[in-house]
Amino acid sequence: MTTGTISIEEAEKLVGQEVGLSNWRVVTQEMIDQFAAATDDHQFIHTDPERAARETPYGGTIAHGFLSLSLLSTMVFEAVPRLEGSAMGVNFGFERIRFLAPVRCGARIRARFVLAAIKLRPSGIAEVNYDVSVEIENSMKPALTAHWLTLAMPDRTKDD
Repeated sequence: MTTGTISIEEAEKLVGQEVGLSNWRVVTQEMIDQFAAATDDHQFIHTDPERAARETPYGGTIAHGFLSLSLLSTMVFEAVPRLEGSAMGVNFGFERIRFLAPVRCGARIRARFVLAAIKLRPSGIAEVNYDVSVEIENSMKPALTAHWLTLAMPDRTKDD
């Protein structure tokens, strides 16, 4: 599927199908360090490459699980079509998140989005739920899987 826009009716026909695959992106030490600074999580397995190489089975630093999770926001934007008439997407939460494999510094990851459900509220807000996996290049296991709940907020600036 390509990005762009689709109608709610088109989206409803896609429930249960893959609707997006993001581009690969490299998880760099700079990203990991910036995330550590933003969250105040400076555990050595993330921020000290030499010590992590010596004392962990990973051969170096790994990304925070929440860093991999937070990248979903940008990956969904580049991979999944926007609903017609929506002004923005809003996180509504997660019903399930599992961190299954570490993302080593320098690894490439991408997200695969399956449309799990879509429901139009009377307010015009669409509840859009995805089953997501974040894949690690050349890894049998994904970094994470999640059931992600989002809201597509209607564009209230247009006169209908």
